Amino acid sequence: MTARRATIATGEISPQLGTALVIVLTALWAIPFCWMLVAAFRPEMFGGSGMASLVPDYLPTLANFREAWESADFIRYGLNSVLICGGILAVQLTTMSLAAFAFARMRFPGRTALFYLFLTQMMLVPIVLLVPNLRTVAQLGLYDTLLGVMAPYFATAFGTFLMRQAFQSIPRELEDAALVDGARWWQLILHIYLPLAKPALIAFAIVSVTSHWNEFLWPLMVINSPDNRPLTVGLAMFTLGAEGAQAWGVIAAGTFIVIAPLILGFVTFQRRFINSFMTTGLK
Repeated sequence: MTARRATIATGEISPQLGTALVIVLTALWAIPFCWMLVAAFRPEMFGGSGMASLVPDYLPTLANFREAWESADFIRYGLNSVLICGGILAVQLTTMSLAAFAFARMRFPGRTALFYLFLTQMMLVPIVLLVPNLRTVAQLGLYDTLLGVMAPYFATAFGTFLMRQAFQSIPRELEDAALVDGARWWQLILHIYLPLAKPALIAFAIVSVTSHWNEFLWPLMVINSPDNRPLTVGLAMFTLGAEGAQAWGVIAAGTFIVIAPLILGFVTFQRRFINSFMTTGLK
């Protein structure tokens, strides 16, 4: 009783209560996903009011997946999403590594003030930049192109901050030893800093790919041609047509096709994901 009163007095949550809270939140989060799985494999004849059920009271069928696959060009949409995410990540890894090295190891006037000014990008709500970014993309002639979708994300304040912290944790003695051997600054980055900052690189890659794979509003504003649509925009257009026929099973199957690569990637590299976040201290 005394320990319980002390816990209440200090405002701490008991392990049992914390576990129960996590279970409840997990169950609430999983309800839409479970409904999607049940509806995706539900035969068309079991539609209507039965679609609200979370219990599979039928024999599973792949008819919804077949119809969804034939109704939309998911292969092209998926390829566009891969090109967008891969292109953004490749440029981000380059720009943030160079900027992080400059902020972490180079000495120049106003370095700290410039770094904090650079971090103000993280404080801006993305929707505020939609119109200026769209105007800039149109002026550059990149409207309705995959490059136009990628361009605003080539510089990343979060990635620069993450890599700067990782670079600062690397002993400077390694850099001094490489300089004595005649290494150039770019060789320091390639052969010393980046290999030792691999957990931070992996953690950032997870965040970047996930966020841009799920990006919807910005590609919707920039892309006009059906052939350039990423998966999220293609799924939205596909859903609008399927909603008219109330084909909820087909919509659920199409949604599952879109998120399946992320699920497969997480299941395959789950241990590496968790280790990377734990190493970098991300929560």
